Amino acid sequence: MSDSVNTLTRRAFVKAAGALGVVGAAASAGMVVDRVPKAHAAAPAEGAERIVWSHCHVNCGGACPLKFHMRGDEIVYVETEGAGASAAAKERAFGATQARACLRGRSIKHFIESDNRLDYPLRRVAGTKRGEGKYERISWDEALDIIASEFTRITKTYGNEAVFIQECSGVEQNIMMNNPFFRLFNLCGGVVTRYGSYSSAAISFGAYPYTYGKSWGNRSLKTIQEGELVVFFGYAPNDMRMSGDGAGYDINVAREQKHARVIVIDPRRSELCTNQDVEWIPIVPCTDAALVAGIAHVLIAEDLVDHDFLDTYCVGFDEKTLPEDAKGQNLSYTDYIMGTGYDKIEKTPAWAAAITRVPEERIVRLAHEIADAKPCYICQGLGPQRHTNGDNTARAIMVLPQLVGQVGRPGTTSGGSVGNSGIGLKSLPTGTNPIKTKFPNYLWPEVIRDGAKLTATNAGIKGADALKVGIKMLVNYGNNMIANQNGDINTTTDIVRDESLCEFILAYDVQMTDSCKYADIILPDLTPQETVSLSAAGEGCDVKGIRFGQPICEPKGERREVYEVCGELARRLGVYDEYSNGGMTREDWCRKLYEEMREKNAGMNLPAYDEGVAQGSFSFDIEPSDKVDDFILDPKANPLPTATGKIQIYSPELAAMAKTWKLGQGDLITPVPVYFPGYDGPDDVTDEYPLMICDYHYKGTVHSTYAVNPAVNEMTPFQVLINPIDAEKYGISDLDKVSLTSAQGEIRTQARVTNRVIPGVLMYPQGGWHSADMDGDRIDHGGCSNTLTSRHCCPVSKGTGQHSVIGRIKKVEA
Repeated sequence: MSDSVNTLTRRAFVKAAGALGVVGAAASAGMVVDRVPKAHAAAPAEGAERIVWSHCHVNCGGACPLKFHMRGDEIVYVETEGAGASAAAKERAFGATQARACLRGRSIKHFIESDNRLDYPLRRVAGTKRGEGKYERISWDEALDIIASEFTRITKTYGNEAVFIQECSGVEQNIMMNNPFFRLFNLCGGVVTRYGSYSSAAISFGAYPYTYGKSWGNRSLKTIQEGELVVFFGYAPNDMRMSGDGAGYDINVAREQKHARVIVIDPRRSELCTNQDVEWIPIVPCTDAALVAGIAHVLIAEDLVDHDFLDTYCVGFDEKTLPEDAKGQNLSYTDYIMGTGYDKIEKTPAWAAAITRVPEERIVRLAHEIADAKPCYICQGLGPQRHTNGDNTARAIMVLPQLVGQVGRPGTTSGGSVGNSGIGLKSLPTGTNPIKTKFPNYLWPEVIRDGAKLTATNAGIKGADALKVGIKMLVNYGNNMIANQNGDINTTTDIVRDESLCEFILAYDVQMTDSCKYADIILPDLTPQETVSLSAAGEGCDVKGIRFGQPICEPKGERREVYEVCGELARRLGVYDEYSNGGMTREDWCRKLYEEMREKNAGMNLPAYDEGVAQGSFSFDIEPSDKVDDFILDPKANPLPTATGKIQIYSPELAAMAKTWKLGQGDLITPVPVYFPGYDGPDDVTDEYPLMICDYHYKGTVHSTYAVNPAVNEMTPFQVLINPIDAEKYGISDLDKVSLTSAQGEIRTQARVTNRVIPGVLMYPQGGWHSADMDGDRIDHGGCSNTLTSRHCCPVSKGTGQHSVIGRIKKVEA
């Protein structure tokens, strides 16, 4: 049998496994084995091509198997599931799990072999400033001694709350992530931690807790039923999750096999909208809540709402369902919509049309379509909640399915993000952190700068009334946040350059990112494909599976993986035995965590660890749940974890916060989800900054990962999308070099004139690597969207408002 990938049905797998006399126990209903091992395979001859299996690890929501063709330590080429598939594999029809990597994973050779790779530990040259990029090579012992010494000095001087480990989106899809640092430092007194993420802070901490108490009622796209109406607010899975292990594939299956009717509401005509059976409703960025209000007006005025559902399960739709202390004050959602609420403005379809630019007639028709659809699947991507009004926007979209009783039931979702299930693989345990204080993730630059000035009411600090100290030691592992993925790069880098604020910065990465250039010590990492790895199947779809990875080559230069390196730090800090759990290696942990998961899933007949490694990966096609949620069956016996035990259209918690929290310019906290434009929203455009600029996730990168991959850049270049009307107005032709400028900064990029974006709005892909003379004009020739974005965040969650930008465009000389 060849080493070609074999994606098998259960019948074919049982037949193949029986013939080989191996991994027979792995056969289970629905399992897809991505490689059947050779029996007693001989080692390849010197210079011969060999096959090594690994997988993609970035947090796109998928985890696709990758088949590396190696000659010695060099990559010949990379394939994915389905390449050279056997006849048995070809039995699998469209609709079954097909974890085929997208162009990013397939071109990973260029990323791994980049000239930009880090090979040796580096120390910033004495007398140079952070950001200058001047470093000298040092030994691993020197580097580790400095890191251990700085950690000890800073924790003794300021306390452990002065140490912060950033999130690690670049290597998030595996069991290690940045957990080794947390495991180590928790043994040494702990660290201050974050809550929320750049991806989903507003929906996770500004919407779900006050609406459902948690992420509740989310169902996968596989639950969509025959002929069902599907309404997406700002969700573009075929751009950002387009692999076979992603939600883009799932919605294509729903369209093709279940004849789902899909409507996408988005300022940009995404890849999903290019399909003939998908309707695109263009909308002004930041105005989704206004559209929801206009739809709600039709539903209420024409008595199309589900009164039984609202009376039984919800709080605050009308006067009679409000909490007692809120009655008699016109605080209900109905009051807000019908013009008797706080602003005395009736939210008619005409009112909504003027704000959103969605035609009044289309708003009315959409309301009737939603009211008539049973079931109806309404969900949102994470783009709408990354505006400065994101908390209320996310809550508003959730109200829409509540009004028509389409949550908690088969074929529905919560109005939040898409749901999924997983196999239950745990990550490296980190132990107990003695430090309970947390701050919103997006505010780490402000924590460095302002420290103890940040409180629970002005910055959302949790676990304490205020911070004790700012960040004095920053660990930047597996991400590019300092000078790329964080809002307002010019402000952020000014903060981190000040050594009187943050006294020590460690960067640990695979490439010399612009963020690394602000570090005092830089360590060279292995990519996950260059070491032993283990990951669950994609988090963005309803698949249960495991991806096993083996090192594709011997480490080059002096690159070392994070678990081992933290072990060396643990020796210096006197906690090695506890850190390593008696000497366990990275591979030992992969084995242990897999076997624990396997034991908990005994009924699935999963292969043992060694058998799984030989297979490369496996996936299960699972039947998504079609049950009615327990809360819907009996809300008294199964209350939601909200203050009222019910779905909260009106939130008592937010009503209290609105009276005590200190808010920024343009911010609101309201007990019912109202529309307000937010900071740098559509009402803020001026003669100087007449356009809205909204960045988005696109095919070429996952955040900034793969952004310097030449193969990807050629296929998906960084270009600003501009409508032909605006292009004519500003004298811009297709492929012109242009300048984009906001109050925060300026970038240079290329124009793409297209009707896939509405007039008055520029859409620009995020992820480009920042490249500017920070001691000169600061013009970013790398085209990083966060040169343009601001530090303004959402009022409740303090999540990023990076999609809210106003600016201008100008043609420049090439």
